[in-house]
Amino acid sequence: MPTPWNDDEPNLDPIEQMLARLNRMKTSVGVSPQGIGAIVGGLLLLVAAFTSFYTVQPSEEAVVLRFGRFIRTETPGLRFKIPFGIEQVVKVKTKIIHQEEFGFRSTGMRGSRTDYSDETFGAESLTLTGDLNVAEVEWIVQYQISDPKKFLFNTREVLQNLRDVTQSVLRRVVGDRLVNDVLTVSRAEIGVEVQRLTQEILDRYDMGIRIVTVKLQDVNPPASVRPAFNEVNSAKQEQEQAINQAEREYNRVIPEARGKAEQVIRDAEGYAAAVVNRAQGEASRFREVLAAYRTAPQVTRTRLYLETLETIYGRVKSMTIVDKSVEGLLPVFGGTGAAEKKP
Repeated sequence: MPTPWNDDEPNLDPIEQMLARLNRMKTSVGVSPQGIGAIVGGLLLLVAAFTSFYTVQPSEEAVVLRFGRFIRTETPGLRFKIPFGIEQVVKVKTKIIHQEEFGFRSTGMRGSRTDYSDETFGAESLTLTGDLNVAEVEWIVQYQISDPKKFLFNTREVLQNLRDVTQSVLRRVVGDRLVNDVLTVSRAEIGVEVQRLTQEILDRYDMGIRIVTVKLQDVNPPASVRPAFNEVNSAKQEQEQAINQAEREYNRVIPEARGKAEQVIRDAEGYAAAVVNRAQGEASRFREVLAAYRTAPQVTRTRLYLETLETIYGRVKSMTIVDKSVEGLLPVFGGTGAAEKKP
């Protein structure tokens, strides 16, 4: 008895071969054509059920193709498509952040520690700076797929294009700066500028990628000249330290000297104001006396004379007045300016 799936007539096309197999199955098993049709129908329904529904995960979007042509994009959830391969689904992870590494490669995680490959990637990391020095720059690019249709169909070799564009932009940005700036203060600024320029180029290419961040992981001079760079950096640190000490001393001495100078100026201004005010007061008093003198000269002279004597006599406790018209000496006490005369 021939087996149901042996091809006795290899020259027939696949459909005729299938019919021949079904006929042999009917003959060997003794199943009626209606039974075979039911079995085939059930199998077709089962295949249709398995190929009609699919699930899109929360981190994904699904691109539906009909005979290879883009039809629609589906969001996360349970979805339906036309079965039997008429519609195909390509799932793209659009909600997670992807990462590309340059100048190094990570091989995995060991606990909370990342393991890196010992292989060198000098072709990626060696970069010429603006002062014709060379620096080893290692960096990462993190990105998201913003449009799955553009990501799949607008550009060939999307990731390779992304890597090529990023390397070109970084070399251009680093080439505009001095090596010392690249090694020290300009790392964050370089990352921001590379991200901006890379995004502009990718938008022109319409690749459906959004750059999240560009971060410089490590920047070092080449190993052959690293000791010389370290010596230069050490000297610059000593220079910076000396400058900081000088500025600290300057900030201590100069404000103090300025404060003292300001105090002297204020004292001089106060003294000048006092002298001027006193001179103005004396001048005003003199003008008042002059006006009184012009009104009554004799009375004014007498009053001034008496006031002067009172002021002079008020400074001493005792004195002796000699009057030629009176014989002898007359002691005067009390500082009143009055003298007693004896005949």
